[in-house]
Amino acid sequence: MQWSNRWPIGPWEYLDRLRLRRAALRYAARGWAVTPGARLDGHRFACGRPGCPIRGCHPAVESWEDDASTDPARVAGWWRRRPYSVLLATGRTFDALEVPAAVGLRVLGAVRLHTGVLGPGRGEARGPVAVTPSGRWMFLVRPGADLRPELGACLDVLRHGRGSWIPAAPSRTPEGPVRWAVSPEQTAWRLPESAAVQAMLLDALEALGRRPRPAAAVSVPRQLSTARRAA
Repeated sequence: MQWSNRWPIGPWEYLDRLRLRRAALRYAARGWAVTPGARLDGHRFACGRPGCPIRGCHPAVESWEDDASTDPARVAGWWRRRPYSVLLATGRTFDALEVPAAVGLRVLGAVRLHTGVLGPGRGEARGPVAVTPSGRWMFLVRPGADLRPELGACLDVLRHGRGSWIPAAPSRTPEGPVRWAVSPEQTAWRLPESAAVQAMLLDALEALGRRPRPAAAVSVPRQLSTARRAA
């Protein structure tokens, strides 16, 4: 079905594109650098670059790290014709600590119950939390701090800093949309210290019987997709 000569797409894709563009502009307005991601096409992602072999979520532009922007005109232009996924560049305004669902749920419950009463380093852990349909939880924190060695020993705990990105709501995946378990608006766009969240991640891992041991920290390689890591 043709929407118009200007928009050679159906009405669902048209509305989806408007929704994604609105979200991208909202993030950019808060200083969160945005870059377009490949759009969902059936059960794979299509970026439009000839011969691209990546089937999972990934940036739609080759120079995404240099091009990621908070400029509203540039951001709006990216979503003018295609319903691209919304990707947020990490290591600038924020880092993201990515963990499995069991850990994320335990930490979020502890934060909601005990914020302000856990003492120094643990009582200020409340911040935005994104969740992917594949069960990966991403806690947004202030940028710059490496993973503690104990967390670096856990292969399913990742830190997204410079050179990485995360998918943001309302981007879609084959399993469903990315969502906010705690939206930025709920925390007034404030970010907690990474040390506070990492302390609670360690508590959650110990409670789950995973006793992490010190090891070298793991940083996420450039352009490595969250969806592919979780697979």
